[in-house]
Amino acid sequence: MNDNSMLAPAAGKSLLADSSVFDSKITETSKDNLFAGSADIDEEMPQIETRVVLVEDAGRNDELIKALEEIKVPCIKTDSVEEFVEADTPEFESVFVISDFQKPAYRFLYKADCRVLGPPIIIYCAQKGEPLPFTSRPLYCASMLNLVLCFTGFRKKEELVKLVTLVHHMGGTIRKDFSSKVTHLIANSTHGDKFRVAVSLGTPIMKADWIIQAWEKRNELEFSATNEEFKSKFKVPPFQDCILSFLGFSDEDRVSMEEMTEMQGGTFLSVGDEKCTHLVVEENSVKELPFEPPKKLYVVKQEWFWGSIQMDARAGETMYLFEKNDSPALKKSVSLLSLNTPSSNRKKRRLKDTLAQLTRETDLTPFPPRKRPSAEHSLSIGSLLDISNTPESGKSFSDTPKISKPSKISTPVPQQSARWQVAMELYQTESNYVDILTTIVQLFQLPLEKEGQLGGPILAPEEIKTIFGSIPDILDVHTNIKGDLEKLMIDWAESKSIGDIILTYSKDLVKIYPPFVNFFEMSKEMIIKCEKQKPRFHAFLKINQSKPECGRQTLVELLIRPVQRLPSVALLLNDLKKHTADDNPDKVMLEKAIESLKEVMMHINEDKRKTEGQKQIFDVVYEVDGCPANLLSSHRILVQRVETIALGEDLCDRGEQVTLFLFNDCLEIARKRHKGIGAFKSPHGTRPQACLKHIYLMPLSQIKKVLDIKETEECHNAFALVVRPPTEQTNQLFSFQLTTEELPKVDWLKMLCRHVANTICKADAENLIYSTDPDSLEVSTKDVDSTLSRASRAIKKTSKKVTRAFSFTKTPKRALQRALMVQNADGRSPGPSSEGFASCRMPSTTSLAHVPSPSLVNLSSLFERKYHTFSRSTTHLI
Repeated sequence: MNDNSMLAPAAGKSLLADSSVFDSKITETSKDNLFAGSADIDEEMPQIETRVVLVEDAGRNDELIKALEEIKVPCIKTDSVEEFVEADTPEFESVFVISDFQKPAYRFLYKADCRVLGPPIIIYCAQKGEPLPFTSRPLYCASMLNLVLCFTGFRKKEELVKLVTLVHHMGGTIRKDFSSKVTHLIANSTHGDKFRVAVSLGTPIMKADWIIQAWEKRNELEFSATNEEFKSKFKVPPFQDCILSFLGFSDEDRVSMEEMTEMQGGTFLSVGDEKCTHLVVEENSVKELPFEPPKKLYVVKQEWFWGSIQMDARAGETMYLFEKNDSPALKKSVSLLSLNTPSSNRKKRRLKDTLAQLTRETDLTPFPPRKRPSAEHSLSIGSLLDISNTPESGKSFSDTPKISKPSKISTPVPQQSARWQVAMELYQTESNYVDILTTIVQLFQLPLEKEGQLGGPILAPEEIKTIFGSIPDILDVHTNIKGDLEKLMIDWAESKSIGDIILTYSKDLVKIYPPFVNFFEMSKEMIIKCEKQKPRFHAFLKINQSKPECGRQTLVELLIRPVQRLPSVALLLNDLKKHTADDNPDKVMLEKAIESLKEVMMHINEDKRKTEGQKQIFDVVYEVDGCPANLLSSHRILVQRVETIALGEDLCDRGEQVTLFLFNDCLEIARKRHKGIGAFKSPHGTRPQACLKHIYLMPLSQIKKVLDIKETEECHNAFALVVRPPTEQTNQLFSFQLTTEELPKVDWLKMLCRHVANTICKADAENLIYSTDPDSLEVSTKDVDSTLSRASRAIKKTSKKVTRAFSFTKTPKRALQRALMVQNADGRSPGPSSEGFASCRMPSTTSLAHVPSPSLVNLSSLFERKYHTFSRSTTHLI
């Protein structure tokens, strides 16, 4: 008996089973009796065997037949389904498998209410080790398995019925009413309650083409309609069915927003056009509309525009409506304000008293005065970027230490000293700096890292890490510094040590600042790149940068503050030192603190230099194909890059373009890469193809002399290197013509000799340069890049390729060595020793032909075939 000869119970059904529809035979059976393996079932219910009928083309599908064997279900092949439908008996349940749901055979089976499956779903079950699915609807594949879809905006019944049918064929289910269980909303319109609820829940909103194109891929076994790359092509854009116009923006901003509108599926027209559905207003510059808007026109703030792009769906307009100055709501608020406003004299008196109080408190205490509730939305006096006064500060920045006003400031104190004033400035700037870092983390980093974002993640985790780096660590350290400075200023005394506070955190500053400062340019480039390539991130920046917490500054402008902070602190400490008496204990501590900050900045500069040098070396490795891996070294830095032309035949063909990379201890020589047909390209396209080919990595210690070739009519800007590799017995001469115009030849040769002298520990670097005539070296730059020279090089390259194609030297050296070793082991010839073998040349093909080794016999026959082929080709060419 087969595994699925008996109807599976509800608890043991496959995930493919349609839970909303059950066969009439099952509904007649009590659920209490449906337990697999029960003896009562065997006695009370007759066993029903499932047989698969392969219809027409399905019977010739070998992969399908193999899948049925794995499931252990018997199958029958037929071209006529009528006999099986009419001959249906209670002992057998026929499952018909048909490869095309458009053929007459399918329509006949559908009308007969038969179970119909497609080949992909059978193969899917075999791969998953699941039994055949039970469903009363025809099921072709599992492309939309476990998806719950809901439709909105469709007016034509025929179109809707077609889409619903295709969803059922791909394993999906349909819900009439929208709920949290719906995984995707198929929208033909951006209006209606279903659309609004889907936007608020973050449910993906798709076009009908998503279903149609998924059905086109029904025969691809590994395909899923939920594939992000595939699904993203069919998402309903935020501004579909929207016609926008823009008012109050600069020309540059308006053009940018119009381009963004088209990218997001909308169109735009000029202001006042009757066809417009939305008027986007720059609320800071527009106080009144130039016309009376019609009722059907949405007049919204720019935040609606950027918010829709960020959430990848059209936001609700009611939250972002622009209210005119003469709107009823505004008139009512103005009238209420006028009723509660005191008389003019009383108003002036209160203002005078407030200013006096502010002035007095500023003189008495280092802390800002307590603000009235009506002033909560204004920036505090003397603050560069005070985010503690914003409406969101109570929620977003509750973890930031707040300044509590001490009770003793209520009594007047005499004028504070100059040292106190500088210390106060240090505290205030530190407080503002902590506020800026808190803004970066709370307003930008944390929302980007938040899970469950509407429309999916805005940035990838590695992009977020590149942008923000060690900002959270910097915030933690400076929050502690601010807290210590706050305590010191509350209990101020001239003997209090500020230098000790800086020294306490100097080690932490060394750890956290170099990683951020060194990679700040990379962070900046990442922001610019993502802003251009990702509209949602651009919208995210537009929304948050317009908030008062940012003080009208961009994210890049905020992120540059850590780069500027330490030099600013060093200047304030120097100023504080000037106003500190010599007998004050803090004098010595301030000097130590200043030195520690200098060490931190020197460490940052050194790390930055090393980081940039390492980045340059990586660029060389990526640019040069076949570059040796040992070029990457922590002590190595790139000194200079020059472009030359080879004047000899030792390294490459004469006239080839050669690039020299001078490092502090070696010289990388690379030639321009030849363009090959069908050259390999990276499938990801993330890195361009290497444009240079590695020739030789030369240690500078191998350079014995640097020859400055004199200028003549036939030789211009030429130089040569006398090199002695350790594996050679004689010197070699490499000659070049310098083509880099920015660097004179004299400066280049002096630079090269200086690093050669440093490598071999010689003090007289200039003695390595020798001047010589070009005739003595037989060097000339005449016609080095002429048409005839280029043609000659092309002929040589072609000749080498042909020779290589028919050359016996293509036989792997290891194979020849192995053959000789086998021969020597058998004692047929003495053969050289292993030491001598390493230094001698390989034997000729004639000597190898007499070796009775099977591998060499094959090699000999291969050589004969190539020789005859080459002879026939030569005869044909002649």
